[in-house]
Amino acid sequence: MAKISRDSEIVEISAEPQFDYGQKVRSTKTVRNDGTFPGKDIGEILVKKGDIGYVTSIGTFLQQYYIYGIDMVERGYRVGMRGKELELVESNNAVASREAA
Repeated sequence: MAKISRDSEIVEISAEPQFDYGQKVRSTKTVRNDGTFPGKDIGEILVKKGDIGYVTSIGTFLQQYYIYGIDMVERGYRVGMRGKELELVESNNAVASREAA
């Protein structure tokens, strides 16, 4: 039996999400279609390193990772990305209000 290798042993969802709705983020990696993005070929580039987008949704995958729906305004579509593929460009009032609570 083959051993299943995980990306990380850390369960991200045991902590709060790294990003919040509406935050402006930048891609730290080039992201290619793994077959889950409709209308694009497998392996086709969806997001280039440095592309800017906005967090529009926060979900989970395999009860382990947060998946952020990122609206890539210049590309005209939304892509699901992991937190490790993103960096914060600027914060907004949503984060400040959440921290103040």
